[in-house]
Order: sequence, then structure tokens, then C-alpha cells
Amino acid sequence: MRRFAVLAAVSVAAAVVVSAPGAAGAARSWFTSWAQSQDGRADTAVTTQSLRMITHLSQGGDAVRVRFQNTFGTGPLTIGHATAGPSAGGAAVAFARDLTFGGQRGVTVPAGGEVWSDDVRLVTSPDSDLAVSMAIDGTAVPGRHGAALRDNYLTPPGSGDHAGDATGAAFTATVGSTYVVSAVDVHNKALTGVVVPFGSSVVDGIGSTNCGPGCTQPGANRRWTDDLARRLVAASAPLAVANAGVSGTTSARSCPGMPPSVAGLDASSRLDRDVLALHGVTAVIYYYGTNDLAYGCDATAILDSYRAVFARLRAAGIPVYVTPSTPRPGYDDQANLARHEIALFVKRWNTCGGTCSGVVDFDAVLADPLKPNSILPAYDNGDGIHANAAGQQALADFVSVPMLTRSGPVVHTMR
Repeated sequence: MRRFAVLAAVSVAAAVVVSAPGAAGAARSWFTSWAQSQDGRADTAVTTQSLRMITHLSQGGDAVRVRFQNTFGTGPLTIGHATAGPSAGGAAVAFARDLTFGGQRGVTVPAGGEVWSDDVRLVTSPDSDLAVSMAIDGTAVPGRHGAALRDNYLTPPGSGDHAGDATGAAFTATVGSTYVVSAVDVHNKALTGVVVPFGSSVVDGIGSTNCGPGCTQPGANRRWTDDLARRLVAASAPLAVANAGVSGTTSARSCPGMPPSVAGLDASSRLDRDVLALHGVTAVIYYYGTNDLAYGCDATAILDSYRAVFARLRAAGIPVYVTPSTPRPGYDDQANLARHEIALFVKRWNTCGGTCSGVVDFDAVLADPLKPNSILPAYDNGDGIHANAAGQQALADFVSVPMLTRSGPVVHTMR
């Protein structure tokens, strides 16, 4: 069954077709296998050129569908042609399958809007790269996720439609952001749910490309969320992982020192778009608080935001597992006292005082036992805040797979 979902009046040719999922059993067959939340817009416009974004699937299936977002775009974004296909390394693909939108080849997504493609038959595997390509008609400033931590590819302005190219020869420019594409669903009846890590830069994966002196791994998918996905596959746990991290963001809506660049990207403001709009979500791992403290929020403001978000997740039937805020250099005594107060709240009865489903104590993993307000040197990316590749693996290894698999399936319909 094909499904076409649009926000903010997307036009497809002369008409808009919006359909809801069918039987609940069919809805349970679709699961978000990859995500990167939009957090702003590209530095420059794209003009009559093609984009090839590389996504990394946590689980595979026998069909895919793709979310294209223009949440932070400055005007309409017209996609004349879009494809999906297995990456063959760099900008090349093994083959490309056409994507359609309500049966049409192209679609215009207004500023602030989004569209899901129709599903297309395409067999994919866990821990594999899927290239999503699109030809942009006209000129637009696309929305993006800033920290792709890998290369994505663009053809030159004015070069036209290369979305169906197998070779990457036409894609002569690289960009370190992910444009337009924000989620990929797979159709897989063997899966039962999706785990969504939700938070700031520790979730976004900053530090994961640091694998030691002189070694970097851009595009190596070594975030702790990627490592967790591989653990789930190795354990035959029927769960996908969809990352909803955005660097620099906060749980609280406003903190005294919050930079304008992250205003409106707090947890509550992002929850619907970046978590609840994904499909098959059965658990959230909540990591927020370190930026709140750095931007001057006190424990009361942070905990109020926790309770509000947790209540919305409970109302949606989604268990939330919370990690206490991890160490950060530069915190003054007041911030460290607040960090301690937040940790006490999270660990109370192992359920955030009855407001969450459980605790994932990343603080216990990363803290230096000799300097508990600092990260263990072996896991430090060098900034005292983020974990390197070894620390990312340690975080992933700490998460309880049985805890996640016990979380029951929740059916989320297309919007």
C-alpha cells in the first residue's frame, strides 16, 4: 500500500493526495531505520542541480520510503526526480530506484513542510549505506542536519538531473551536512520496534570520528548509536535505531546563555517532528542537560522540562530511558551541584521518581573515578565533553539490550 504524507500543503502536480495507513498490522511492518534531525539550513542555495545524501541503515528490509524535509528552508523546494539505491562507495551507487510521491515523479515541499515518498521495493541490509538522490528544480536554500560526520555529494549548479546516475562522476562537490533527507523507513515484518536516542551533541555523535592520535574516521558510523544498532543486530534483537541528536541543543526551552542558533530546538519543540513522527518507535533514550547547565539553566528549569517531555512520551505509550548529565569542564560549583541534583532525580527509584521507565547511566561510564567531574582520559575526545570512538563503544556496550527489547511495540501512523 502506498502512502503519501505532507505537512504544510505540499503540491504534487495539480493535486495533493494524502492517505492514512491501512490495517494496524500493515503499519507495524514499517520502521524508521535511519534519521538525522534537521537543525537549520544550508549556507548557500542550490540551483538546478542534484544532491546525493548517504544514509546508514540500522536494519534492512524489502522496501524503503524516505522523508524529505524543508523545515528550515527559506522558500519552496521542488524535487523534480528522486532515487534511492545501495551506496557503492563515495558518490557511486550500485543501482538507483526511482522514488515517487503520490504516484508522481516530482514534488514541491513548501518552507516548513515535509513529504514522505511512496514505498519502493528495494532489498537492504542492516549496517549498510543507502544513497538518496534528488534533482532540485530552480533555486532553493535547503534545510539540513549540520553534523553528518561523513561526506555527502552535490553536482555543480545548473547541471540538472543526475539523480539516476550510478556513477558518482557528476557529483564533484562534497558537503559535511545532510540536506533535505531526514529519515528512511524500511519494510520488515520481523522487526518489532525502533529505539530513538534523543538529545544533544553526545547523541549526535561528536567525537566519534576520533579513533586515536593521527586517526580519523569520517563516515565510519562510529557513534554510540551506530554501535548500539550493531549490538542489537548481533543479538538478533528485532529493533532499529533512529538517531534524533542535534548538537548544541537543550532540554529546557530557554536558558540565559542560550545562543540564538539553537533557539526553538529544545526537546519539547523537537519532540513531535523528530521523535513522534518516526515510525514504530518503542523506546527513547533521553540524553539532555549538559548544554542547559552550560547555558545557565538551573536544576529546576531542567527538571521541569524533563517532566514535561516524559509526560508526553508516556501519553504516546513510549518508554523513556534517561541518562544523568555527564561531566563537562568549565562547570562552576553551582552547575556541578545542579548536575548532582539532576542525577539524584534520574536515579530515584531507577525511574526518575516514577516519571521515566528506567536509567541508562552514561555518567558512570564516562566519569573519571579520580576526578568525577571530568571524563575518563581514555574516553576523552580532547574537549572534555565528548567521547572518542572507544568511549562511544563503551556507551553502546553499557545499554541493556533486554531492557530495550522488553519495550512493547507502538503503532505510529503516517501524518
